[in-house]
Amino acid sequence: MIDFPKTRLAAGCALALLAILACAAPAAASSPLKPPGKKVYWGVSDTGDPADFGQFADVLHKHPAVIQSFRTWGTDFDEVIRRWQIARARPMIHLSTADNNTGAELITPAQIAAGAGDRYLVRLNKLFYEKKMRAYVRPLGEPNRCLNVYAAYDCAGASRGPEHSPRAYKRAFRRIYVIVHGGGKARTIDRRLAEAGLPPLTVNLRAMPKAPVAIVWSPLPAGSPAIPRNRPRHFFPGSRWVDWVGTDFYSGYPEWKALTGLYRRFSGKPFAIAEWAVESGDDPSFVDKLFAWTRSHRRTRMLVYYQDFGETNSYRIQNYGASLSVLRARLHSGLFPAYARGAPHLPPPPPGGVGAR
Repeated sequence: MIDFPKTRLAAGCALALLAILACAAPAAASSPLKPPGKKVYWGVSDTGDPADFGQFADVLHKHPAVIQSFRTWGTDFDEVIRRWQIARARPMIHLSTADNNTGAELITPAQIAAGAGDRYLVRLNKLFYEKKMRAYVRPLGEPNRCLNVYAAYDCAGASRGPEHSPRAYKRAFRRIYVIVHGGGKARTIDRRLAEAGLPPLTVNLRAMPKAPVAIVWSPLPAGSPAIPRNRPRHFFPGSRWVDWVGTDFYSGYPEWKALTGLYRRFSGKPFAIAEWAVESGDDPSFVDKLFAWTRSHRRTRMLVYYQDFGETNSYRIQNYGASLSVLRARLHSGLFPAYARGAPHLPPPPPGGVGAR
């Protein structure tokens, strides 16, 4: 075998240079991963079973461009990545701090802000960079919903203390934004954290690559409980630390005035309905009105339907014939692309290996 040491050395230097440039890219230059032109990404939640995604696409005659997975703080992604690959959909990851089995809180917003969760955030940054995976990261969605363990107020409106205050939430969100985006030497990341009013990294590293992610901030439009101090504006981390503004909107709580107010108040960002669904009864007028609202509010660039688990669940669109018909018709307007650029997909089989033809 002929050896070309100089060629290999030059190639290695080139790769090293590319890696340095990737690490040095400023976070401010990150792409929000908007759909092309004036298009709107259509998506659906991940139930853990790839067959549900396929059935959802089949019944609507429309492939969802986005799949949203709900993940517990600290968990790995090997299993869920394969589902994204099977679905050939761009992932959105909602991060919760509630234990998936017990519901217990694993880490508080104040602890995240102080750096107690940095090791996991660095892992996320590395995962998305190494997989070259464009993804939406939705940390601690619905911070103003009292049933979430990281919420600032309980369902009676009482404060849950400084560990869960709106200030602690905003600081935690900023830290997640800076570290998951990455893109710089450790001292650069520390400088960005300082600019966000946060302490430096708590893990030792030389640099962080720039991950191809967009961070989604998504409070409820009116809050639960709907009290003045629980309104979205009290939880906004600041424009520098938000790529998309989003919200959740269900037929059981059609707060149209609050939805429009949220959209208008936080202008300048692409807007997402990160969760929506028909629930507990057929409601085709709700579906029709939501799509009309989307068309008239043109920064809205994503709609993700929430499908729960099992055929009898109250969010399953297949159980609501009239709503399903309206949804199917609206999705075939040409506004909604079937695939997002660079969506994950299964790798081809190795030559001569299993599955090769």
